[in-house]
Amino acid sequence: MTLHLPDAHGALRAYEPRTQPLALTPGTPFTSRTVFSAAHVVADPYADTTPDSPAAVDWDATLAFRRHLWAHGLGVAEAMDTAQRGMGLDWAGAAELIRRSAAEAKATGGRIACGVGTDQLPGTPATLAEVRAAYEEQLAVVEESGARAILMASRALAATARGPEDYLEVYGHLLRQAAGPVILHWLGPMFDPALEGYWGSSDLDAATDTFLDVIAAHPDKVDGIKVSLLDARREIGLRRRLPKGVRCYTGDDFNYPELIAGDDQGFSHALLGIFDPLGPLAAEAVRVLDTGDTDGFRALLNPTVELSRHLFQAPTRFYKTGVVFLAWLAGHQSHFAMVGGLQSARSLPHLARAYELADRLGLFPDPKLAEDRMRTLLHLYGVTP
Repeated sequence: MTLHLPDAHGALRAYEPRTQPLALTPGTPFTSRTVFSAAHVVADPYADTTPDSPAAVDWDATLAFRRHLWAHGLGVAEAMDTAQRGMGLDWAGAAELIRRSAAEAKATGGRIACGVGTDQLPGTPATLAEVRAAYEEQLAVVEESGARAILMASRALAATARGPEDYLEVYGHLLRQAAGPVILHWLGPMFDPALEGYWGSSDLDAATDTFLDVIAAHPDKVDGIKVSLLDARREIGLRRRLPKGVRCYTGDDFNYPELIAGDDQGFSHALLGIFDPLGPLAAEAVRVLDTGDTDGFRALLNPTVELSRHLFQAPTRFYKTGVVFLAWLAGHQSHFAMVGGLQSARSLPHLARAYELADRLGLFPDPKLAEDRMRTLLHLYGVTP
């Protein structure tokens, strides 16, 4: 049956949903790339909360989604930006999420890495000592869980640091203390405006030099870097300057096929929010790449870029709304509620376009369920044929 989807100009356009999904099943472990999906959290839709309340999480549905990703061979990057860290999920909720997910990973044999930040600090200005202590508290929780740590960019450090030397001091201290190699995360201001000028400068060339200085001082403590700047040229340049043995995990949700495919001088691994909705298809593409078939890999993944660029369009930080929306349509959760009420952060035309692009890709295991849920949403917004 035809759906009538609204566009950005208020007009309705007819769309014929597909009737068959892609046939994607779990397969062998990856051999050529290490791939993490930054996973979303499922809210408890029955909790009596407000946007300012602590997050109420549906733990069963949240962990079930992680098992879905692990079943397809993907690692889970936990308690990251995609999990609404700092946008609905506070540190208490993130700590519980880390503990539960790490235990589930251990039970199922899944790969997991977890975000370490400073979001337990109050909104008032912090000292460098307080920033270090906050990082240390969270690092201890992740290490005690048995997961790999991802040192996330800190709003508090961005607000407190006077220049590159403060980043070198804080990160050097943390790397010396870390029990094992960590992943360093550079999240650009398009994902979080409070991170403008990270690494001590708004000049990205200068910031890159400081970032590389941190790594060069402790290469044995850096498993890799996760770069989320949405700039393929810059990521490639940075990737080529990394010390031997330090991986680059692309976080570029605009240019990931070319970055993962790589060139004659190297390639990026992946730690991506878009691999939450693309999980099974992304896994299939990586297995094709494992055979050496770069063209086949690109043929599978290139068509997904239009959807990814749509979900991550400005203001990019609200991409989580589209990710959770697609999880609802795909049947991974029973509702479209989000922690912090963030389901309201994108417009109906934006969501309608996300549905259309995902449906064309065959991402929905049950296209009829997705169609029915999209039809329900349209009806709630007052759209009639």
